[in-house]
Amino acid sequence: MRRRADNPKNRFDAVDVEWLGEAPEARVEVFEDTTRSILSENTSPDLDFRWSVNPYRGCFHACAYCYARPTHEYLGLGAGTDFDTKIFVKRRAAELLQRAFIAPSWQGELIVFSGNTDCYQPLESTLELTRQCLEVCAEFRNPVGVITKSILVQRDVDVLRELHHTASVCVMFSIPFADDAVGRAIEPQAPLVSRRFEAMRVLSEAGIPTGVSIAPLIPGLNEEDLPRILERARACGARYATRVLLRLSGSTQEVFLDRLRRALPDRATRVERRLREVRGGKLNDARFFERGRGHGPYWDLIQRQWQVHFQRLGFESGRNRDSLPHTFRRRAPTQGSLFDEV
Repeated sequence: MRRRADNPKNRFDAVDVEWLGEAPEARVEVFEDTTRSILSENTSPDLDFRWSVNPYRGCFHACAYCYARPTHEYLGLGAGTDFDTKIFVKRRAAELLQRAFIAPSWQGELIVFSGNTDCYQPLESTLELTRQCLEVCAEFRNPVGVITKSILVQRDVDVLRELHHTASVCVMFSIPFADDAVGRAIEPQAPLVSRRFEAMRVLSEAGIPTGVSIAPLIPGLNEEDLPRILERARACGARYATRVLLRLSGSTQEVFLDRLRRALPDRATRVERRLREVRGGKLNDARFFERGRGHGPYWDLIQRQWQVHFQRLGFESGRNRDSLPHTFRRRAPTQGSLFDEV
């Protein structure tokens, strides 16, 4: 799919670029991220995990609602097509993770892949950075959670099975829509919804715990999909289910509304009206504990619908990080390890 460069104004940049003619084509570019640490600490009380690993920055899936879009502005780039096409890779991710595990300060807490952008986006098929990190987790028996839209996760069923047997693992598939066409409109380069469900089935049948994350829940667009998504996920073996109300922080708001108006113009007004209805007249609420939920009669209706189907289908809310067994074992580096200089 050919697209033209299109980015909201970078809030950190005093210069606003306007093309005199047609904007250039947005082409995929890959850059090296030379970070010296791979573990990201999450301090938000809204999140049920403290540590995450993100082998990539930016995401080819191009989901219009992605809350990570504004992070590209820290790099002097845009939150629109720059986020989708200028991808940064952390080639030393596995080495850095091994070093973190060997450090005496590491206590074997749950690590989530990825807390920011999809750890199984297309570049992973050749770079295998996520797989290498999972292999390190398996070696040290460190508990893992995976959040992805990608069907590529099926490739690593062997490592995931090992983690399940020796530590703990759960793969949550992000599936906000029941319909392939609507999904393609808002998540233009992510795998089709139907293929994500099939990948869920493959992992479940391999004995790997799976779940479905309806994130984001977009009032006026996908709340009516809740029963179908939950039923289909349960049929594919999912044990866990979660949902999070749409967040439109920073420049994500402009990207999402523009995509919505272009791709689904007949629904745009309704979505904005419903979102304001559950957000107290606003499009976004950045306060802790308020970011992922709404208020008011319409939100209460959505909540009741969720609870009815969640309980009817026998889902669990998810793993509590504090209840996970302590399986971590520290190993010293050996000759030929990831520490070797090339």
